[in-house]
Amino acid sequence: MLSDIEIAQGAEMKPVAEIAGKLGLSGEEIELYGRYKAKITEEAIARLETKPDGKLILVTAVNPTPAGEGKTTTTVGLGQALEKLGKKAVIALREPSLGPVFGVKGGAAGGGWAQVVPMEDINLHFTGDMHAITSANNLLCAMLDNHLQQGNALGIDVRRILFRRCLDMNDRALRGIVVGLGGKANGVPREDSFQITVASEVMAILCLAEGPADLKRRLGNILAAYSLEGKPVYARDLHADGAMAALLRDAVKPNLVQTLENTPALVHGGPFANIAHGCNSVRATRLALKLGDYAVTEAGFGSDLGAEKFLDIKCRAAGLTPSAIVLVATLRALKYNGGVPKAQCGEPNPQALEKGFCNLQAHIENMRSYGVPVVVAINRFPTDTGEEIERLASHCRTLGARFAVSEVFEHGGEGGLALAEEVVAACEEENHFHYLYEAERPIREKLLAIAQNIYGAADVAYTPKAERAIREIEAIGAANLPVCVAKTQYSLSDDPARLGRPTGFTLSVRDIRLSAGAGFLVAYAGDIMTMPGLPKSPAAERIDLTDGRITGLF
Repeated sequence: MLSDIEIAQGAEMKPVAEIAGKLGLSGEEIELYGRYKAKITEEAIARLETKPDGKLILVTAVNPTPAGEGKTTTTVGLGQALEKLGKKAVIALREPSLGPVFGVKGGAAGGGWAQVVPMEDINLHFTGDMHAITSANNLLCAMLDNHLQQGNALGIDVRRILFRRCLDMNDRALRGIVVGLGGKANGVPREDSFQITVASEVMAILCLAEGPADLKRRLGNILAAYSLEGKPVYARDLHADGAMAALLRDAVKPNLVQTLENTPALVHGGPFANIAHGCNSVRATRLALKLGDYAVTEAGFGSDLGAEKFLDIKCRAAGLTPSAIVLVATLRALKYNGGVPKAQCGEPNPQALEKGFCNLQAHIENMRSYGVPVVVAINRFPTDTGEEIERLASHCRTLGARFAVSEVFEHGGEGGLALAEEVVAACEEENHFHYLYEAERPIREKLLAIAQNIYGAADVAYTPKAERAIREIEAIGAANLPVCVAKTQYSLSDDPARLGRPTGFTLSVRDIRLSAGAGFLVAYAGDIMTMPGLPKSPAAERIDLTDGRITGLF
């Protein structure tokens, strides 16, 4: 059996200019990054603004196992299947982070016969967007520390610096550091920390910005610190916004690639959903809607994370309305939620499967609560038995949910035809899309709405630090923003060990931070970290370069 990278390396890719031409883009409207990657120009984006939108399809999932459940694979396969049905489809995905590529996943560009290519490029440096975001983020940090060194004219309180450095790599040793050591010439000593690039506010800003001008405005609105007098200090006060925007001039343009079956794919932006807002860029999604009859996009992890943020943050900010939501479910994820250890999830276990159905039901109910038609994609693995697949299908029928078995991993677009037909039908159903809460409501009310209606919690508890943060945010008039909850992806709760469908628990919020440039508040629940660490046996140990060819990505 061929590995993902072997399948990708054997793909017959078309020149990206040909893919662009298929979408009605001229050669002057793309900027080539080699033969198979391109950025779409500002002129093309402006020309397409008046075109009508296609149908927007969001792909999300149940709570996953630590191995993931094939959400990107399903997204890619669905796009390929829609093309086989004669529909004009464009896929919009996030860019993989080097953190999980070298950590657990070993790659995040789909799998099997449903991948975006060139797979090695997309998983590694791609078009340099991640590096540009990292550089822009750290430029603001450098300018802030230089401001302290050069006399601190703004009176910044070194104990209340909020903005942190970032790195697109899992490195737990950088979670808490001290900078400025070594004497007067080396800066002002202070505590600092790193987060992974995909959790940074600069990443969120790039993904929510409407264009270069909005990008610069949002960068200027970053709350970097407070002064000794308690006044907010923004990036524009440090005169950093212009240079940061300059570093992101090319990164803000969406990237065009293709799938194994030459379906166009826009891969742009990559925030995690457990510690960030989990959606690809607004610009890429809007472009996909202009260029295709169907735009297929995804949101990270389970629907309690990525989908909720897509619907309450991204759709609100960009004025988007999804036509259908695809909920990916696997037998192994439901067994995992039924209490089976990860290593045994591939084995037949009808009892555990039945026990895990409650998790699927919670996600279906959550997505239906937004007023959007829902389709369950049963992502079939080679070890799945027909009997257990039928048990899951029967449960979907009992819930009155549209569903289809998806075999895109093994058969590409052909394996997703049944799913594509269900999704097309769902897109024609009545749609009463609405947000979970109004952004103008008090912070505690918004968090309670998410906790009770999406997670199943009874209440929300705040640490003194979180309470103080709420008061500070309210004091500067920034409370009227949507909320992005950072929590574990493995449970509907903030405790990764509470599987299935926990209820009656209290969500613990330990801190709340204002991302004024991105336009949302980040609430940190449980013990979630914004700088992951590498596992005991990281994927990096198996990734290699042999005779000029990359191996080990999967």
